[in-house]
This record gives sequence, structure tokens and C-alpha cells, in this order.
Amino acid sequence: MTAKTDDTRVDLYAYYALAILFLVYVLNFIDRQILAILADDIKRDLNLTDGDIGFLYGTAFGVFYALFGIPLGRLADSWRRVRLMSLGLALWSAMTALSGFARSGLSLTTARIGVGIGEATASPAAYSLISDWFPRRLRATALAIYSSGIYIGGGLSLFIGGLIVEKWNAAYPAGSGPLGLAGWQAAFLAVGVPGLLLAILVATMREPLRGQSEGVTVAQTPPSADGFMQELVNTIPPFTVIGAARRGWRALLGNLAALLIIAFLVALLTIGLQEPPAQWASVGIGLYAVYSWASALRDRDPTTFALTFGNRAFVCVVVAYGLNAFISYAVSGFAPSYARRTFGLSADEVGLLVGLPAAVAGFVGVTLGGRVADWLRQRHAAGRIIVLLFGSIVPPIFIVSAFTTGSPAVFFVMNVLIVMTASSALGAAAATTQDLVLPRMRGGATAIFFVGTTLLGLAMGPYLAGRISHLTGDLAVGLMSLLASVPIACLAGFFAWRLVPAAEARKNVILVDESK
Repeated sequence: MTAKTDDTRVDLYAYYALAILFLVYVLNFIDRQILAILADDIKRDLNLTDGDIGFLYGTAFGVFYALFGIPLGRLADSWRRVRLMSLGLALWSAMTALSGFARSGLSLTTARIGVGIGEATASPAAYSLISDWFPRRLRATALAIYSSGIYIGGGLSLFIGGLIVEKWNAAYPAGSGPLGLAGWQAAFLAVGVPGLLLAILVATMREPLRGQSEGVTVAQTPPSADGFMQELVNTIPPFTVIGAARRGWRALLGNLAALLIIAFLVALLTIGLQEPPAQWASVGIGLYAVYSWASALRDRDPTTFALTFGNRAFVCVVVAYGLNAFISYAVSGFAPSYARRTFGLSADEVGLLVGLPAAVAGFVGVTLGGRVADWLRQRHAAGRIIVLLFGSIVPPIFIVSAFTTGSPAVFFVMNVLIVMTASSALGAAAATTQDLVLPRMRGGATAIFFVGTTLLGLAMGPYLAGRISHLTGDLAVGLMSLLASVPIACLAGFFAWRLVPAAEARKNVILVDESK
């Protein structure tokens, strides 16, 4: 095959495929985020606290999203990515619909776990596909367009969810609707079913050659479950102990030591400090799984380990954006509830005034941020990190303004600015992680990137905001307390700026060696 250069025209089919992937991600975040607008109704009907809502919104989803994202990300590096995504879309859509039949916090938690596992297929496959369809000069832009589905889907979820809740409850008060469903349950059903239809369209997409955008095509691996099962054994507890034992007694002892240390810390939090066991046991499982997989990766594929977990530049990017997500997920998760409680608005009013403007703001922020990141990348090897730092430094200004004002108008304007500025960093961070690894590693690298955004951001941010809100009785205090993480995010971004150029140069040397 003739090697491509970075100036090669992008095939028209790539833009069609990008549009389909964008729709998938819109549904991904409608299904994920709709709980935010339904939170107060769920809290009332299932007798939950803000901490419980934070757990449902973030931890129950995020830990299992990160946990299964690792083996599914590696599967995306060896299996048919289009097929993987279509199966995952069908699974998470079905589990979203089943959320509509939840009658307790436990049953809703189970459904949210299923949504997390299904959605873990989407971005590893999509990032890998997009990186093969689009050359480096357009990669941040293409990934930003795909990632704008976060904000379009998140905004639409508030509008759709709020509208359904209000209309359903007005038509069927006190749960008198078909099957005894309340408005929030009907909303889950309404957004879950369309994904099953989109999954059929996704299954018809073509699969690009791996590495084609860089002129280094990798032989397509025949579909096989062996590699996926191996990754499951190395990632999902308690099979991780078996996976460690297979690699020798040193690996087994290290794995057991990590398990004991994490178990001790979880016990300290739950028994000593009386923290909710479900939250910290889930986080502990996630941390142990990531350690187990990283250890196995170091032994089985030292090159991939060296370019991801062992790459300080890669880790700094993941931490910097993970802390961006730590705050962003908490704000997006609780802003609708804050507006309803503080300003006395109905769910459909919040969906209209918070959801739709946020959708537009997120789309503008992430796409503009991606374009600026690509422009800066052409002028400096670490140019995209400037946009990543911008996304850490600027949003807190608007967060403080939003959650201290007594004016609904000021709150809504600040919310738009929060979303627009925070979203700008996503394309830059995602493209940087893709640039630092080889084509054969992109699915796995995406999974690691999303470990930061979900295990650090989604599993911790909303829960801590909700927990502090529950303890203080003030949701604004819960949200603004998370701003203590901003200096750490900035420090990680600064080190990323210093380290990325040399890290990418090392990757290029390895790429040439492997292509010989």
C-alpha cells in the first residue's frame, strides 16, 4: 500500500463515519447524563440522599466503565471495532431502558453498572477508528467533533428528560401511568430504545486499515476471543489473582500486596471514618483492577506499557484532564438540581434554560478548542497542552460566580461559560494521548485515558460534591470544594508541556523500528 503523508486528502467516507460516531456519542451521553435532570424525582421516590445520587450518577457507572474499558479497549486493538461498538451500543441502550423499571436504589445501581459496561466499548473503538481515518493534522479537530457528542447529548438529555418528566407526571400523577411508571422511569425508556435502532446502522460501517492515516498499515487480526479473555483475567477481580499467578510468584506477591493495601485503605474509610461502603469499595476495586492490568501489561507488552503507564508525559495528560473531568462531571451532574432547588424551577424549565444552551456551548467549546489545539500543535510539539491548561484555569472563575449568585440569569450565563471553557480541553488531551502511542495501541491508550476521566473524574467528583452537600446541607459548598484540585491539574499540565516533545520523539523512533 502506498504510504500516506499528512497532506493526503481525507476520504469522504471518513466524514460520513465521523457523523455516525458523533450520533453514537450523543446517545452515549443522553443515556449517561439523563439521571442529572431526573435526580430530584429519583431521590424522592427511592428515598435517597445527594451522596447516593452522586454514587449513582458517577461511581456506579464510572468504576465499571473504567474497569471494563481496559479489556474492551485492548479488544478494540485486535478485533473489529465497528462490531464491538454496535454490540456495546445495543447493551447500554437496553440497560438504560431497563433503568425505567427500577424500584429501588439497588436495582437502579445494577442498571447503571450495565450502562457503564456497554458504554466502555464506544470511545476506545471510536478514537482508534477516527485516528485511522484522519491524519495527525486533523486529528484533534476530528476527535473534538466526535467528543462534542458529550455536550450535545448531555444538553439534550436535560431538555428531553425534563420535558418527559413534566408532561408524564401531569398526565399520570402519582405513578398512575402505564405499568405504574413515574415520569423519570418513562424518560429512561424513551431515551434507551432509539439506541437499539442506531446499533443496526453502526454495524453496517466499514472498518479502516490500522495505521492507514500515517502510512503504516498493520495486518488486520482475525476476530478472536482469546485476547479479550486474557485481558479479563488480568483486569477483573478476583480473576486478577489467577492472571498474576500465571506470570510467576513475584507477580502474585505484588498483586496480593496491592490488594491488601487497597483493602486496608477502604476499611479505614468505611469503618474508621464511617464513609459509605459501596462508594469506596467500588473505587478500591477500580484501583486494584488498574494496578493488576498495568502490571500484566508491563510483563506481556513492555512497549505499550512504556508508552502509556510508564510514560510520564502520557500520565500527566491523563491526570490533568482527569481533574478537569473531576470538576466538570460534578457541575454537570448537580447543576440541574441546584437550579431547581435554588430558583424554584420545574424540570422542563431547567432542561430548556440549562440543557440546550449547554449543548450549544459544549459543541462550540470542544470544536473550537480542537481547532486551536491543532493550530498550536503545528507551531510547537506540545502546543495542544496550552488548550489543556486553559481548560483547567479558566472554568473555576465562572463556577464560583455561578454558585454564589442569587440571580437566575447570571447562573444560566455562567453555566454556559463553564461548559464552553471546560469542554475546550477535551480534543487537545485526547489527541495528545493518541499521538504518544503506536497505531496498534490506540484502543488501549484510549481506555487508559478514560480511566482518568471516569475513575478519577466521574467516580470521585460527583460523589464528593454530593457527600459534602449532604454533610453541610449546601450543594454550592459541595461543588466549589472541588476547586481545591485545580493547582494539581495545572502542575500536571505544566509537566506535560515539558515532557510531550521528547515523549513523541521516542514514540516515532519505536514506530519506525516496528514498521521495518
